[in-house]
Amino acid sequence: MKRLNYPFSKEQIRELRVGDMVLISGKLFTGRDAVHKRLHDGTKPPVELKNQIIYHCGPVVLQDKKTKKYEVKAAGPTTSIREEPYQWEVMRDYGIVGVIGKGGMGPKTLEGCKQYGCVYFHAIGGAAQVLAEKIKSVDSVHWLDLGSPEAIWELSVEEFPVVVTMDAHGGSLHSKVDADSKAALKNFL
Repeated sequence: MKRLNYPFSKEQIRELRVGDMVLISGKLFTGRDAVHKRLHDGTKPPVELKNQIIYHCGPVVLQDKKTKKYEVKAAGPTTSIREEPYQWEVMRDYGIVGVIGKGGMGPKTLEGCKQYGCVYFHAIGGAAQVLAEKIKSVDSVHWLDLGSPEAIWELSVEEFPVVVTMDAHGGSLHSKVDADSKAALKNFL
């Protein structure tokens, strides 16, 4: 088990390899379809994304009426392939070092990971409440005009569990599983 503590750096990320189990502590920013499209279209982000990790997540967040503080009740990963048209450009243009999601991403993102020193982390789908327990605070929210699930939530996490499934060296667990599955299917036919 490896640990990745904020502030993150390209050097830390380049040490990670496909299959590494990682506990992330520090800051994460959520970002789904609407955020990626807005960034792709050239809107300046309201936060500094350099050396940050974007979590493909539309968290369930409640606000206490008295204190006005937000609390995350569920924070499961969103299917990442929807961000494939934009993700490599977000890596290039904003200097992020990691992406968290589920289901993997395609060849453009894999090439982006290699070119720009990023990794794709897989979070456990179906464990939204367990993952929410790893979120210690909501530090800020941006672009709420997109709706709560699509907004950028700035989260502080402690020992957030992920697995590296695409690394900065061109390794991809998703490519391996795809090739193995095709080979097995060919044997059945």
